[in-house]
Amino acid sequence: MKSFRVRELKSTDNEALLAFEIHNREWFESHIDARDPSFYSLQGVADHIECYLSDFAIGAWHPFVIEDSRQKIVGRANLKSINSPKRSAQVGYRIDQHACGQGLATLALRHLIHEAQMRWELKQLVAYVYQENVGSRKVLGRCGFSLEQLSCNEKAGEECRFVLSI
Repeated sequence: MKSFRVRELKSTDNEALLAFEIHNREWFESHIDARDPSFYSLQGVADHIECYLSDFAIGAWHPFVIEDSRQKIVGRANLKSINSPKRSAQVGYRIDQHACGQGLATLALRHLIHEAQMRWELKQLVAYVYQENVGSRKVLGRCGFSLEQLSCNEKAGEECRFVLSI
């Protein structure tokens, strides 16, 4: 079995992150909203990383990457919209299409839950997933998230809200 690790995003991840995002662009856009085309350049990714790290410095985001044994980025995971007074945050993750089915989304989400508890002392995590994204819905269920029925519309293209109390 391959080994993977989750680590914080670094300012030196520009080229590796750009390669990951370009390689998976079509795959991601079939499951989540498309990024602006300007993102897909070294400068676009550098600006993206700088923004995420600035938000990390003020306690609003906590960005991570998932690396394989060769230190190639094969996934991303974020605690985002961290609200310390409410002790809540949103979670998000994306996994390389060719690395799916290896437990990386579950690894990433469990890492986010751990960081939310231990570092940020959060009590609630929220995830938004499109109705048709069955894989992410399974991962959320596996990690203890519950679907809020009232927020999930049965129409294609609608997002469902999942919540975890920790």
